[in-house]
Amino acid sequence: MEIKIAFTDKDISPWGGMSLMKTLVAKSKIEEKLQELNLPEPGSNRGYKPIDIIKSFWLSIWCGANRFIHTEVTRQDKVMQEVYGLKAIPSHTTIKRFFNKFSLSRNNEVFTELYQWYFKQLEFDNYALDFDSSVFTRYGEQEGAKRGYNPNKPGRKSHHPLMAFVSGLNMVANFWLRPGNTGATSNFINFLEDTLLKLKGKKIGLLRADSGFYGENIFKHLENIERPINYIIAARLYRPVKIAISRVKKWIPIAPGIDISEVEYRGYQWKKSRRMVIVRQSIKVRPNATGKKLRLFEFEDLYENYRYSSFVTNLDLPCQEIWKLYRSRADAENRIKELKYDFGLDSFNLTDFYATEAALNFVMIAYNLMSLFSLTIVNSPVAHRLSTLRFKMFAIGSYMIKNGNDRILKLSLAMKRREWFTGLWDKTKVFQLPINLQYKMSIE
Repeated sequence: MEIKIAFTDKDISPWGGMSLMKTLVAKSKIEEKLQELNLPEPGSNRGYKPIDIIKSFWLSIWCGANRFIHTEVTRQDKVMQEVYGLKAIPSHTTIKRFFNKFSLSRNNEVFTELYQWYFKQLEFDNYALDFDSSVFTRYGEQEGAKRGYNPNKPGRKSHHPLMAFVSGLNMVANFWLRPGNTGATSNFINFLEDTLLKLKGKKIGLLRADSGFYGENIFKHLENIERPINYIIAARLYRPVKIAISRVKKWIPIAPGIDISEVEYRGYQWKKSRRMVIVRQSIKVRPNATGKKLRLFEFEDLYENYRYSSFVTNLDLPCQEIWKLYRSRADAENRIKELKYDFGLDSFNLTDFYATEAALNFVMIAYNLMSLFSLTIVNSPVAHRLSTLRFKMFAIGSYMIKNGNDRILKLSLAMKRREWFTGLWDKTKVFQLPINLQYKMSIE
């Protein structure tokens, strides 16, 4: 049968499910907090309010934008404009002009206060804090884009940001943008102190980081007698570390192809020795095992048959527990991947360095709000990525109607899914902050 086409003047949105996020944002009162911050004001009375620009930016990200130009798609969505209480959705150039008004001092002021407020609303303590860095390849002439370590695009300019994650909640505790020629540990101690400031009032149960943060200056800072912090940090397999591993004679098997041991190791110019847990995995039994070969000619059999990992820690737990605790740190890598693929973390960039940092910190807040939605409203045993949530509950055709003084969002949803969506809607209606998330916290 031949199909004909016709047109309608009715405003229809493909994102009816985003009404759930609108309710959660409103109930969280983050809009009221944003109004208290020192945000850049428009240059004229006809300019967009800062809070409307931020809400529009978040909405675009949640709907799939990973470039500033992509925000033009949601700009045409009159239904979402009405749902989110916006007189109009700003253009991508307006959003970029807004971020270009941020400076180093304003970033420090705004985001310290915003992160502090946000985490104060979430009741949890004795959490695991995971640190990681990433590489954002740049192709233009952005400020701070330098040639440095770039495993995917050697020789290309990049930024090299630092991130801190609250394990178990899938939330970002801090984000600093750094030039591409910066080392992983550069300014780490200041970043740690800034993170603790943003998590003010909460106690770290465990700090975890990969080998990029291996160094005695970091160990000494964490072992400060006035405020010691438990830590597990992967060791770099420098030659002295490899030699120390090669001298281990006693290995305890904990699983097929996996052995574990520990030594007291004192690095070159270290003031004292520290506990080092060592894991070796048989390549024959576990061909996809993580770790590195020793690559010492005099220990050729070890080089050929095993891959090794080692961790420096100040914990007194059994070796096997140390390894289990560290392994769950790998979830930070998943968070970075999700931020890049679903939230455009490495794609929203501007010429000005601090403008880019401001934009990306607002991306992080959008990510945290979506994590809060997943934890409290969806409450699924599986941590769905944003791309999955879009498909399952946000991408719903909708339009707005008037009924007296009421406005009703009509959703095009199959009958068998309507009760499920109504359940989510009711949860958002009763949602409020502060909220206890302690039951969500676990170090597996």
